[in-house]
Amino acid sequence: MLRYILRRLLLLPLVVLGVTFLLFLLTQRLSPEMRASLYIKDPRQMGALEEVIQKYGLRDNVFKQYGRWLSGALTGDLGYSHSANMPVARAIKEYLPATVQLAVVTIVLVVFFGVWFGTVSAVKKDKWQDVCARLLSVGGFSLPIFVLGLLLLMVFYGKLGWFPPGGYSITTDVIIHSPSFHTYTGFLLIDSLLNGNIGVFWDVARHLVLPAVTLCIGSFALMVRVMRSSMLEELGKDYVRTARAKGLAESAVVYRHAGKNAVIPVITLAGIQFIRLLGGTVIVETIFDYPGIGRFGVTAAQQLDIAGIMGFSLMVAVLFVLGNLLSDILYTAVDPRIKLHE
Repeated sequence: MLRYILRRLLLLPLVVLGVTFLLFLLTQRLSPEMRASLYIKDPRQMGALEEVIQKYGLRDNVFKQYGRWLSGALTGDLGYSHSANMPVARAIKEYLPATVQLAVVTIVLVVFFGVWFGTVSAVKKDKWQDVCARLLSVGGFSLPIFVLGLLLLMVFYGKLGWFPPGGYSITTDVIIHSPSFHTYTGFLLIDSLLNGNIGVFWDVARHLVLPAVTLCIGSFALMVRVMRSSMLEELGKDYVRTARAKGLAESAVVYRHAGKNAVIPVITLAGIQFIRLLGGTVIVETIFDYPGIGRFGVTAAQQLDIAGIMGFSLMVAVLFVLGNLLSDILYTAVDPRIKLHE
């Protein structure tokens, strides 16, 4: 397994190089003058465009320009993000924890309810439980995520005022930026508990509810369908019939035997969905004004922040490769019969 992991990790630089270079090629469609204007903060400097072009080598060939960016990225210098008014590395460090919190909460809900509903649907095939689970699945899969998000926002915030948008309230903002509040992990849910501030914890959790539920419903639908299909396939195999013939309890047959094998495809799907969530859910973060990495990425794109776009793409590429590797490794933990090819 170690050789397999090392081989996959060696492919990581190739994937990152490919993704970032293709994106860099797209940015070259902008003229040197347009790219030079991104480095100018004072409008009075617009007359010095040619000096800026010469300073940053914006007329050099694409390989030379990409080489300069790559050498900086290897030392942790991803450039300055004009959309976030801070270095790109710092912007990722500040925005990513909020997205990780949202992704973790969402994926836990998705896996728990997806596996449970999918299992019940398969065990109670063609009964009312199965019909209800399939209706929920089809409904959640068909409803556009931006429509669902807006509906939840209008009802639970606009009408009821329960779950506000944003990452936290103004009161919490004052507390977490005060000298008495210590940042240990960068994740507010954890840091609030470590600081013993339950008020901040509940405020952050309250702001997580609507975006997490919105993401959960869309992803949950696919998880139910995959789990149901996989469980039905396992329940029809010989080892399940043998277990039942031996007199094992139905719960043991379903959960201890069939369920363990049926959950393997779910691991793949959960891993991919989790990485997608870590990459930033642009629509949901925009609807709920959530201060995550997805909103940073879309703001960088809207403002032609090339440094921000490149840094965001680099982060997503790395996360995607590592996430797929983690999914492959988890296979062996669930089913020892699966061996990773050396």
